[in-house]
Amino acid sequence: MNEEFLIYLWANQLFRPGLTTTNESVSIQNPGRRNTDSGPDFFNARIKIGNTSWAGNVEIHTRSSDWFRHGHQHDPAYNNIILHVVFEDDKPVARQNNELMPTIVLDKKFDERMFRQYQAFIRSTKWIACEGSIAKTNHFERLAWFDTLMAERLEEKTKRVFGELHVSGYDFHEVFYRELARNFGFGTNAAVFGSLAVSLPLKILAKHNNSLLQIEALLYGQAGLLNTKLTGDYPVRLYKEYLFLSEKYRLKPIDPSRWKFMRMRPANFPTIRISQFANVIYRSSGLLHKMLEADKLPDIISLFKTQASSYWTDHFRFGKKTSPKNKILGDSSINLLLINTVVPFTFVYGKQTASEAMTDKALQWLEEIKAENNNITCNFTDRGIRPRNAMQSQALIQLKNNYCDKKRCLDCRIGYLLLKS
Repeated sequence: MNEEFLIYLWANQLFRPGLTTTNESVSIQNPGRRNTDSGPDFFNARIKIGNTSWAGNVEIHTRSSDWFRHGHQHDPAYNNIILHVVFEDDKPVARQNNELMPTIVLDKKFDERMFRQYQAFIRSTKWIACEGSIAKTNHFERLAWFDTLMAERLEEKTKRVFGELHVSGYDFHEVFYRELARNFGFGTNAAVFGSLAVSLPLKILAKHNNSLLQIEALLYGQAGLLNTKLTGDYPVRLYKEYLFLSEKYRLKPIDPSRWKFMRMRPANFPTIRISQFANVIYRSSGLLHKMLEADKLPDIISLFKTQASSYWTDHFRFGKKTSPKNKILGDSSINLLLINTVVPFTFVYGKQTASEAMTDKALQWLEEIKAENNNITCNFTDRGIRPRNAMQSQALIQLKNNYCDKKRCLDCRIGYLLLKS
């Protein structure tokens, strides 16, 4: 037995009837609110012990002697405990005024099959512990849980944006530019793409929004990808432009060794992504305003319909010619930029300006965007859970990363449904 499972039983009231202390019946009117910080396990519970009603906090332990092992007898915060819930009562517990603590013992007071199933989940080495039964859970219960998971994931993303806004003095344009750049790294090069954007403020790029060559020169130069060894008209022009502009703005490039090319599809090479990013910046002057003013998702998508410059038609890296192919920013890449940049930023802007219409628009877009096609969504599909849109695919990513991988079955609604059944 462990404490987390006892907390799960208490929170969900999964007991057999007839709970008692040593000599009095116990009626639980409200189990209280779970406390995940230091202090008692549940706040503001309402319980009737015998003929007396109590309101206060509840502490849960595997053994009653854990009270002393955790040092609660010396902590005044535990004087207002109204009930001690344990699996085994191996030592009497008293408050600091020597009053005995009312205690209930949960041993044999619940269906032990739940604990055996919980143990099986925890010990499982499968991709997800419940993969043989997740698809059998109630469809509408799953959808309700997906809404919660999506909200959790969106909150994590918006928390990052709010943090960046605070540091920047609430410069929305600069933060949006940095977030967009970071997400143009598509995971593998996200951090270094973010560093590139920090090293090259948007206000500098904005001064050259009438010249794609200068925007590319600034980006490639700050990325550390331009040098004297380059040959060919386009690379040499970029290098010369950067030499002039870097001296003008006193720019220092980032370390080019940070860029990752290995084990990556050539279409994802940072050389290609930088050119595509430059084209978005060049084509969409005032990108943030256009995004916020748009009402329909296709209008947003059109802002990202772009491709790398003509030099990259037959190149993936400077000076290395390949078979010609246009390097278009694909639909799946655009969708990822919408999911990870546009939706969170629109939601944050709505929160910051108290615009419910803006936050609703962000959520509506998330429902309209196609579901992501990645390792996580494919594996869930194989197990009978197919996401219909980006809102659901984001929920599945949150479920896998924050619950399944961490074996948080007791915090998961699907785990609750399976254990309860």
